[in-house]
Amino acid sequence: MLAGAAGAGVGAAVRRGPVGRAAAQAVRTRIDWKYALGLELEDTGFDYLLLCDFRARLGEGDAAARMLRVMLTRLTEAGLLKAGGRQRTDATYVLAAVRRLSRLELAGESLRAALEELAEMAPEWLQLLIEPDWHKRYGRKIEIRKVPGGPEAVIARAETFGRDGHKVLTALWSPGTPGWLQALAQVEILRQVWVHHYYWDEEGKLRWRDGHTLPPASLRFDSPYDIDAHYCTKNGTEWSGYRVHYTETCEEQRPEIVVHVATTIALVQDGRLTERIHDDLAQTALVPAEHVVDAAYLTPAHVQRAQQVHGITLLGPIDADHSRQATRGEGFGKSAFTINWRNEEATCPQGHLSRERRPLRISGHDSIQVKFDKATCLACPVRPQRTDAVSGPRSLALLPTRELHEIQQSNRLDQHSEDWQRRYAIRAGIEATLSQTVRSNGLRRARYRGLAKTHVQDILTAMACNLTRTADWIAETPRGRTRSSRFHTLCTAVAG
Repeated sequence: MLAGAAGAGVGAAVRRGPVGRAAAQAVRTRIDWKYALGLELEDTGFDYLLLCDFRARLGEGDAAARMLRVMLTRLTEAGLLKAGGRQRTDATYVLAAVRRLSRLELAGESLRAALEELAEMAPEWLQLLIEPDWHKRYGRKIEIRKVPGGPEAVIARAETFGRDGHKVLTALWSPGTPGWLQALAQVEILRQVWVHHYYWDEEGKLRWRDGHTLPPASLRFDSPYDIDAHYCTKNGTEWSGYRVHYTETCEEQRPEIVVHVATTIALVQDGRLTERIHDDLAQTALVPAEHVVDAAYLTPAHVQRAQQVHGITLLGPIDADHSRQATRGEGFGKSAFTINWRNEEATCPQGHLSRERRPLRISGHDSIQVKFDKATCLACPVRPQRTDAVSGPRSLALLPTRELHEIQQSNRLDQHSEDWQRRYAIRAGIEATLSQTVRSNGLRRARYRGLAKTHVQDILTAMACNLTRTADWIAETPRGRTRSSRFHTLCTAVAG
């Protein structure tokens, strides 16, 4: 029970601010915290300022991950955790600890932050550059809600920022300027922002980029105070920050324990984490026999590698065949064609052989495109069932190997069966875990700036969740029922 209370206390301290003072006060006054940390009741605790250095050290290397591994080792020794069972993974978004800025605000605030840093580090050098109206323009935080005059006024304001920033950057890289000024953190950020958002036109004038000429979103950032935070949108949700992936066990005979935590910038897609999760679990000797994930984590290549390298059955829905023939059930989908993998050829249901083959790349994945003869396709009596093209032949996009193709086709058939649906239903439980950590431990919002410290927060949140669940399991505390609105309950009763 004390361990469970300590886990809840960690979450409460994360939610409250200032975080450092709340945590230090809890260590001084709460018995459950002293118990969890192995301190004597008379221990006077520590100064809250030490927590800043402590978090910084945890963010270096894999120190926080080692803490989680120690917890998992203890749980394994106690018989509450083992390899070879079932696990599930899902991700949620984490909001950055900084305000998301518009492009115009980013330019102005980046310049202001650089001027603040230079004013502290080299005031005499900066004094020679200051123009009379700079104190009004950059003397306080840049907050621009609406610029009167429309898009033209926005561009004019942005290019004013651009000229002022270019003056500072030119002076910084001029002969005679101390080289260490160029290495200042906010100066480097200013340089990057100007590269991302400005360009020189043919007349040699500095111009504000339009949205179509910006660098990729993965290179840009939304605030000069956290360059790891990126804007992203998924399923209608927009945020600036990060993405955290939790992997937990899901067995009836043991508590559900978070065994892996991965924190990435918001733009990293879920599928890029699948192999990393499996490799990390192998290092901790906690490889599952079956890993249940949603479609974002899974491709035929992932299924093949998981089985071959780690002996893991990767269970999840593979993207369906999105061709018109397959989605409407009219005509010949990909499964109706016979593939000769030795010659990389396809035979259509009418017995005609494909005539052309070329490599193809779809959504970052290698594929093979095979095309049939145009004249044969145009003369085919069942052409409307084969293709929607007005004058072109039917083509197929195939995976690069026979093994991957068979995995794709087999999984597409299996995921419609009742047995597969029953096995896959357990994946929904990870959403309850994410909800618990969001509501009870403040997972949704980063309390610190930067990817490294946000990852530390995510790991500590997972450890708090594990403490609570382990204590509840030992105490045989029954799980709370899923909450439902009264109207939903009434509708269910009527339908029943």
